[in-house]
Amino acid sequence: MTTLIWVAVVAVVVVALVAVGYLVLQQRRRDHLRERFGPEYERIVAEHDNRRDAEQELLDRERRHADLDIHPLTEESRDTYANRWTEVQERFVDAPGFAVTEADQLVTAVMAERGYPTENYEERLSTLSVGHAQTLDHYRTAHEISGRAARKEASTEDLRQAMVHYRALFEELLQETTRGR
Repeated sequence: MTTLIWVAVVAVVVVALVAVGYLVLQQRRRDHLRERFGPEYERIVAEHDNRRDAEQELLDRERRHADLDIHPLTEESRDTYANRWTEVQERFVDAPGFAVTEADQLVTAVMAERGYPTENYEERLSTLSVGHAQTLDHYRTAHEISGRAARKEASTEDLRQAMVHYRALFEELLQETTRGR
């Protein structure tokens, strides 16, 4: 009888240890995702029915991102893009709507040269969220204003804000010298 009790106690302890281990691993994964995705983590969790699905989406984003060949720009490319940005900013004075469109195109060109997929906006957001979560809201806001500008629904101040938001991501993409993984 005492052997049976010991077996039961050991079984309960093993189950408890496995449960604690599982919870610790879940918390580590959650902490990793929060650190990696910053404000994007909470946004994705809010979009999903449960945290597990949201975290799985973020893990899937990491896996897809790891398969990409994201690389820094050459010094020559960085200089060329920086000069083009200066030209876009100068055009803002005379043609703010056109300058915002150019800024969007320039950000997309930098992304493409760095190795990011640029086929559609949602894919760009998903991929950028892995390595650029802190500036992703800048990109979202700039893109939203750009859309309003195309419909002639954005003020000059809105367009100025779009340029500021595009510049935040542009500068980060331009200056990053480490691999985006």
